[in-house]
Formats: sequence, C-alpha cells, structure tokens
Amino acid sequence: MSESMSESHPKAHQSNIQEEGELVTLVSQEGCSPELINDDLRPTHLSERTWNTWHIASLWVGMSVCIPTYMLASNMITGGLSWKEAMMMILLGNLIVAVPMVLNGHAGTRYGIPFPVLGRAAFGTKGIHIPSVLRALVACGWFGIQTWIGGLAIAAILGAVAGDASLAQSWGVQFTGFLAFWGVQMWLVIKGTESIKWLETLAAPLLIIIGVVMLSWGVNQGGGLSKVLDSSYQFSKPTLTFAPQEGGGAELTMNLIKNKEGKVRAQQWRYVLSGETLNSTALSEVSYEEVPSEGLLTLNAAQLGQATSISAQFKAGEVTSAVVSAPLKQPEPQGSTPWMTYLLWLTAMVAFWATLALNISDITRYAASQRDQVRGQAFGLPTTMTLYAFIGVAVTCAAIVIFDDILITQDAPWDPIRLIARFHDQPVMMVIAQVAILIATLSTNIAANVISPANSFANLAPQLISFKAGGLITGVIGVIIMPWKLMGLIVGFLLTYGAVLGPVVGVLLADYYALRGKELDLEGLYQSEGPYAYSGGFHIPAFISLALGVGLVLAGLFTPALKPLYDMGWFSGFALSFVSYLMLAKRPA
Repeated sequence: MSESMSESHPKAHQSNIQEEGELVTLVSQEGCSPELINDDLRPTHLSERTWNTWHIASLWVGMSVCIPTYMLASNMITGGLSWKEAMMMILLGNLIVAVPMVLNGHAGTRYGIPFPVLGRAAFGTKGIHIPSVLRALVACGWFGIQTWIGGLAIAAILGAVAGDASLAQSWGVQFTGFLAFWGVQMWLVIKGTESIKWLETLAAPLLIIIGVVMLSWGVNQGGGLSKVLDSSYQFSKPTLTFAPQEGGGAELTMNLIKNKEGKVRAQQWRYVLSGETLNSTALSEVSYEEVPSEGLLTLNAAQLGQATSISAQFKAGEVTSAVVSAPLKQPEPQGSTPWMTYLLWLTAMVAFWATLALNISDITRYAASQRDQVRGQAFGLPTTMTLYAFIGVAVTCAAIVIFDDILITQDAPWDPIRLIARFHDQPVMMVIAQVAILIATLSTNIAANVISPANSFANLAPQLISFKAGGLITGVIGVIIMPWKLMGLIVGFLLTYGAVLGPVVGVLLADYYALRGKELDLEGLYQSEGPYAYSGGFHIPAFISLALGVGLVLAGLFTPALKPLYDMGWFSGFALSFVSYLMLAKRPA
C-alpha cells in the first residue's frame, strides 16, 4: 500500500533559488501560489538569518526558566524518586528530546521555512492544516495559562505596592493583571520576531542570575546544600500511611516535617476515621489532641471498626496544616524504584517539550548556520532545564527547613508564587521577585506559545492572516478558554496531548531524512499544484501512519495489556509512525 511521491528534482527551479553555503532561499515569489505564501510564511531571506549560537541558547534559557520547570523535580520526588534520580531523569529526558529538536530544526535553518510549510512535504499542502492547527490549539491553551500566571504576579505587585496583601487575592485585581500582561504580549507580537529575539537575549542572563540568587538564599538560610537536599526524603514519603495489621486493627505512620533540631513541628492533631475521604468541614467538630510519640498510632479492631480511610489535620500554636487523607491499604514494598516508573517519568520529561520538537523550525529558520542552531539548542536546553529544576527542588527543600510554619509536605511552597507570597512583610523584595516571574513567564510564553500558533493560523489563509494577526488570534483564544477556571484541569490534558504529538514528529523525520535525504523542492512547497499536492492536497500514507501512532497511544487507555505503551506514549507513538511511514510512502522520483 503506497502513494507515489513524484517530485521534480529539488534543484529544478535553479533560476529562483539562491544558495549561500548550506543556506537556501527563494529569489522571488513569482512561481508560488498566492494561497500558500505571504511575507511571514515565505523562506527567510539570507540577510534575515542573524540568530547565532547565543541567540538560540538564550531562547532556550528564556523558555526553560518557567514555573513548570521549577516544579518538575519536586513532582518527581513526590512520585517516589530521590532528588538524584529526579535530576537524572530531567537531564536524560532533555538530552533525548534535544535530538528531534536539532534534527527537525535542520530544515528550518537550511530552507528558512516555518513548521506549517515544512510539514507540507510529508502531509500535503492542505493536509498539514490538521497537525498544524492541533499544535496551535495546544499552544493557545498554554498561552492562556501562562498569561494568567503572569497576571497573578502583577496582582501580587499591586498588593505589595498598596501595602495590602489581601488585594492580590481579589478576582478583579487578578483579572486586571491578566489583561495587562496579555496586552504586553500582544504588543511584542505586533513588534515582530526581532523584538522576540531582543527579549530573549535580554532575559537570559537576568533569569540565570535570579535563579542563582534564589539557590544561594535557600542554601544559606537552610544550613548548607547538603542539609537542604537531605530534607528531600520527606517529600518521597506520603504524609500518612494507613495499613492493616494481622489479627485486626491498623497502624498509622506519620511523615511530619522536622525543624533544624530534628524535632517534629506539629504539636497537635485531629482525625476522623471513615468509609470515605473527608475534608476540613468533617474535622471541624473534632478536638485536637497531642501528636503521638514517634508519629505512630496503633488502632485495635474495635477502634478501627468498618473504617477504610483516615483524614487528619495538624497544628502548632496558631498554625494549622492542610487536611490530608489516606486509604486503608497494605504498604508498598520498599526497595529501588521499578524501571517502569523511570520510563514513565522519562516519557513525561520528553513530552514536556514534544510541542516544540514539532515546530522548532519556526525558530531555527532565523539561525545563521546549522552549527548555530545545533550548538544553541544543545547548550541551551538540557543545561538550563536541569539547572532550573535543581534550583526548584533545592529551594523547595530549603523552604521546609527555613519556615517553621510548614508542618507537612503538602504545605510546602511548591511554586515560586507561593514562596514569594511568604515575604509579604518585605514589599521591595516581593516586587523584585514578582517582576522576575513576569520576565520568565513572558519569555517562555512568547517563544513557546505564540510563534507556533501565529504561523499555523497564518498558514490557513496566507492572504488574509499575517503572523501578527495569527498572534492576535492566539491571544483571543487564550482569553476565551478562561484559564482562571480551567487551569487545574487543562495542564494535565495538555501534557498528555503533547505526548500524542510524538507521531507527528515521527512522520516529519521519516519523510525529511529517510525518504528525501534532506532535499526539498523549496519552490514546490509553495505551489498548490506542485509536487506536494498529492491527493487533493493530502498525503494519505502520512495520515495512515499518524492514525496508527496515535491509535497505539490511546489504546493503552482502554486496554490494560497496552498500558505500558500509553505510559511511554511519545516513544511508542513516534516509533510506530516513523516505521509505518517508511513502509507506506515511496521515495520521490
């Protein structure tokens, strides 16, 4: 089963091709179909390819320094990994995802084309709209979420300036901050890609300095790096472990935060046994009592009754913790982390940047050379992600050592916004820290969540939609999704959705490298009746391969035997789509 990929030789339009070393561009748009090209989708002129290694690396610093990166290692530690294992997964995952980044970025640098144009070679001049718009909608979701985060930082600044911390909790102030941050980003979109390069170059060293300052604060206040990291073990254990005993009854083990002297901070606690998970309202009628010695409580069969869970809250002076619950179940065996857990986290780490691995040519089309895009990505991505994730886990661990009002790990300041909120009595420091969050969020959002959808929307109707108009469409959708309501739900969805995009990357790399040997008909990419028109603008083998890859990933949701394939969704989907495309598609004539 195959479809012909008849294609004129890539050098057939020599009169309209300009080459300078490894870089290629078009002399004019005369031979191109108007419905496939505009000034934003055309190949970048050789004079526009000015981004060197530092610019590309700065871009990755700007995109990597964000709140999700800051929280990465902490999430892994609460999932059962040690801090060393977490850092290893982050470094390895980013080294792996840097490979498709560099490979997919090659065409952008050589031909100066964005992702929606590059994808025409594999999916067809019309078919590319499907993966391109799907990728754009993911970016719009992330854009809205990151804009809301930036709005919260502005609200916190307003509260600090006004001397009223409660002001930052007002929905009206938060929404005003959201609109203000939205407006700043739209202004940058209107200014164009050179303003984005300027932003990333300016932000990169500043963000690195701020991260180092945060780390220094945590280490100095926490009693040294060794002591700070040693406290991470408390995150790897659940606060409550409720296990049945032989002969009836149960034993409750508490994992409570200890102070610098090694003593448990919580002095009192209250609890309720129930057949279901309860909340603070159910606990309101229960009196506090002294925390049991060594954090252990043994219940006999009569005390346990028919209960299947326990809910508890802890107290020290006037400070109370969050309500935590635990089901009655056998404790998990102790030992090393299973390899499947490692693979799951590794897949999640790769999926973190699965979207950028797809549309990286939107950025590398401005690179001055292949060496610049390769070195810039290799230096900028794995190093920054690993460093900033380490800063996140070190500062979070330091916080539970420094702040005496943190009684359980659930109350630790997982993200920098919660951490900075603790300095409400130091408004100058709080404003400076919130400005840092604004810069980090701005640099991430513009580069990762505006460039791609702007190009994708422009590709739908090049004569009607420019890059700037596409960016504005992105901004409007980012407001319409109401991120202030959906933020808690949409993040998990988008991460999973990002992993589903792995098969698209598989098709692109199989087409560009294995079938075409990195040779494209540049003018043909802009011709509606040219070599990439295929069947009505759709390349059927590409969509069959895409369906197989995505189908394999989603089947794991419903078929237990395929669950490991779903857990490794980016890898399994990528592999199947890559192999099946090579089997179904023919090499160009």
